[in-house]
Amino acid sequence: MRATDKRRLGRTKLDVTVLGLGTATLGNLYAPVTDADAHDTVKVAFDGGINLVDTSPFYGHGWSEHRVGEAMRGRPRDGIVLSTKIGRLLKPKDPTRGIEGGVFATVLPFEPVFDYSYDGVMRSFEDSLQRLGTHRIDILLIHDVDRWTHGSQEASDRRMKEVLDGGYKAMVKLRDGGAVGAIGAGLNEWDTSQKLAENSDLDCFLLAGRYSLLEQEALRTFLPLCVKRNIGIFLGGPYNTGILATGAVPGAYYNYAPAKPDILERVRKIEAVCQRHKVALASAALQFPLAHPAIASVIPGARTAAEVKRNIATLEAPIPGAFWAELKQEKLIADAAPVLA
Repeated sequence: MRATDKRRLGRTKLDVTVLGLGTATLGNLYAPVTDADAHDTVKVAFDGGINLVDTSPFYGHGWSEHRVGEAMRGRPRDGIVLSTKIGRLLKPKDPTRGIEGGVFATVLPFEPVFDYSYDGVMRSFEDSLQRLGTHRIDILLIHDVDRWTHGSQEASDRRMKEVLDGGYKAMVKLRDGGAVGAIGAGLNEWDTSQKLAENSDLDCFLLAGRYSLLEQEALRTFLPLCVKRNIGIFLGGPYNTGILATGAVPGAYYNYAPAKPDILERVRKIEAVCQRHKVALASAALQFPLAHPAIASVIPGARTAAEVKRNIATLEAPIPGAFWAELKQEKLIADAAPVLA
């Protein structure tokens, strides 16, 4: 497998490289990133033949979109598949009054406000075009209508109703008019993704972290639904917030928090199989999701050009079939999980 191999994203007209670039990191996720490093990260990805880049207004409260847009300047637009999101409007705020950045170490002087309404989506779309410096968005995603973000099933349901009654209609209009190539959703939950798929006509999903070496519950109903309806998936968070890249080291992160003992033990068992077959854990983590027919691309983040190059090498490293067979034999991945030959 080559990082630049392309697959069609579900029923869309978009051909995406099997390795994409996630850019929450370029919004200063957990630690600041310089403009120079951010621009080099995106440029090296493009120079290496990667064509899919995903961003969001939320990442750094506009910082990621600005940086991605700046790195795109002067490049042929048709060679890039650009994904961004709706659901939060950025409202100017005096930074001396305090802006809560959350997981972002530094943010621009804007406060994100949830808005999934028709008018809110149209405003968000126009604002993203300005920050990115482009005339169209290839993939527009509903962002974070999940329990993880809103705190409860009831709150998630309210947001889903809000977007289906309003913002989704705006997205369909943008798609039908050609300003957007495809519409979908970017979520941290496979079951909420499935609920959206069942109640709308979305083309694709960015599923973050919910189909990996450590998690295969999406195999039960969501991924089969996507195959049946030809809904494309590009997978974020293939390292489950780090542990599938670092291994079970002290302080390893899983799902945005320090990994619990049971997760650490399971990763140690996977690492033992990796060692027997001379396979890097990170390579297994990147390649595993791509065996599923619904998944067109994986989009790990990077904060430097060197990390992009490392991701390319990691994805392209050969893995013997016996490695996957042993993972199944040891019950470390689901029997139903497709694996690469």
